[in-house]
Amino acid sequence: MANVTFKGNPMTLRGEELKVGDQAPDFTALNTSLEQVSLSDFEGKRKLISVIPSIDTGVCSTQTKTFNERAADVENVEVLTISNDLPFAQKRWTADEGLENAVTLSDHRDLSFGENYGVVMEELRLLARSVFILDEDNKVVYVEYVPEGTDHPDYDKAIEALESM
Repeated sequence: MANVTFKGNPMTLRGEELKVGDQAPDFTALNTSLEQVSLSDFEGKRKLISVIPSIDTGVCSTQTKTFNERAADVENVEVLTISNDLPFAQKRWTADEGLENAVTLSDHRDLSFGENYGVVMEELRLLARSVFILDEDNKVVYVEYVPEGTDHPDYDKAIEALESM
């Protein structure tokens, strides 16, 4: 499993760690309209899945904005930001930041995404900062489990992986 800390404290991640070449598991989460969505709702598109602990923190906010901005010009890509924030908080944040078209998904209800992707920090019941890039057939082509939860992911490597597909 990935070794992850949050503010220097070791975290226990629940679920199976994904690796490049794996078939991405399905999941369910809620969108900002409280509708259940799953991975199959984005079928036929490349996916950049940006996982954050909480949308209302500086690094998470920057990560969400950065990936949405940098992937905007890449063809056939859906950027999904997933956290355990309530859908109401995600909706408020996207409106406040002028990113109403950003796709934010909440995993708070049953941790389906977090457990299937190995990112639930047991001690905090938050999702560990990570990035997954999936091809049109949901094969994992890039994975980053950020070692320290308060650090930024490697934006350049993730976007390079996305653009090279």
